[in-house]
Amino acid sequence: MLTRHIGTAEVSAVGLGAMNMSIEGRPDEARSIATIHAAIDAGVNLIDTADSYHLAGHDEIGHNEKLIAKALSSHSRGSEVLVSTKGGHMRPDLNPGPYIWVVNGRPEHIKAACEGSLKRLGVEAIGLYFLHRTDKDVPYADSVGAIGDLLDAGKIRMAGISNADPAQIEFANDALGGRLVAVQNQFSPGFRSSEPELERCDALGIAFMPWAPIRGLSASYDGNPVHDRFARVAQAHGVSPQQVSLAWMLAKSPMVIPIPGSTRPETVRDSAAAVDLVLDDAELRELDTV
Repeated sequence: MLTRHIGTAEVSAVGLGAMNMSIEGRPDEARSIATIHAAIDAGVNLIDTADSYHLAGHDEIGHNEKLIAKALSSHSRGSEVLVSTKGGHMRPDLNPGPYIWVVNGRPEHIKAACEGSLKRLGVEAIGLYFLHRTDKDVPYADSVGAIGDLLDAGKIRMAGISNADPAQIEFANDALGGRLVAVQNQFSPGFRSSEPELERCDALGIAFMPWAPIRGLSASYDGNPVHDRFARVAQAHGVSPQQVSLAWMLAKSPMVIPIPGSTRPETVRDSAAAVDLVLDDAELRELDTV
């Protein structure tokens, strides 16, 4: 498995986003655990979660964290996996819809959320902890300050921010005394608006972790179909378009570490195999076209 770095940690160049194992439409626990085990067997040692990954309106905060902890404890190499989790997002109810999330960036909430994650993951310190989203009703300095306090207290070993813009990346890195190690933003063939954030992370030596990295392969970007290009390249290499999407991202910067979601062993193995796919310059130019 190709490896890259988040701070001082060496991780697989492709991680696993575990959200879909706990929200609406989730599989049974046995299949989720089999998927996590398949990821580890394929060389993946980075799994991303959050305390808010659970069914909306249900009293099961941290469902995904507990699931991951159970899966890691039952695998011989589970202790080698870096688990990144997040605080500052909540799913209190289904009204007005199942995909409505509530942001809470108050320092006291973030610190309490971290304590809950520590218990559910069964660790003394969280390997990588993210501020999940920006709360427009709370000064950003206060939310980031809470992350800094968690670092200083030894509750977390590394700090990240999610869904941030370039100015917030600069601010958070300065506020944390240069200790910002990762940024997690949406980026995919169908969602390329985070190119400036990727470039800022590359310049600063901060890991950029695209979430939903294969989204848009069957849609379009600015009215132009993207799937056909990825499908053509995939056919030429005898691989899936999903692998092409991940390989395209990996080629953009050594700081890119995508975290594709999966709920089946076969799809997580397919994603992990993307590290072996090398695209030539002409293919990368074609895929970059929007």
